[in-house]
Amino acid sequence: MNKTTDKSLIVGLDIGTSKVSTLVSEVLPDGTINVLGVGSSPSRGMDKGGVNDLESVVKSVQRAVNEAEMMADCQISSVYLSLSGKHIHCQTERGMGTISDEDVTQDDIDNVIHTAKSVKISDEQRVLHVIPQEYKIDYQEGIKNPLGLSGVRMEASVHLITCHNDTAKNIEKAVEALWS
Repeated sequence: MNKTTDKSLIVGLDIGTSKVSTLVSEVLPDGTINVLGVGSSPSRGMDKGGVNDLESVVKSVQRAVNEAEMMADCQISSVYLSLSGKHIHCQTERGMGTISDEDVTQDDIDNVIHTAKSVKISDEQRVLHVIPQEYKIDYQEGIKNPLGLSGVRMEASVHLITCHNDTAKNIEKAVEALWS
């Protein structure tokens, strides 16, 4: 079997309590996504989104990744890893800032998002995602894309998703063990 590595691959990996799933796809020149292979394995060593037996999780992940590699005829070198479980938390935060020029620039947007995500979270938590929801410029609310709009002051409302740091590290260790 000739394993290809010249494709633009996107690989998703989900490690659940009952099953580990891997999906291999490629992005075609026209932007569509073509699924090349899937793999699944019964999950061992996981409980409620957390690792309770690292070696068992590594073996389960290895089986799912191997199956997907075989079907897709490729060598997987990196994955997008999903995290789930009761250690995931969500909150909405707001950030404010002045508009540097008369019109909103990408730097202005980045600054208000940075302010919104700079909220103090527990040392045991880490930020996974910061998803902008909407913006407000002066008195105009509900703005989805403020780039180029005029104003003096801008606010951003973001959805902040965090997880327990040690839980995420343990899951990452199980995945990294495949490529170390």
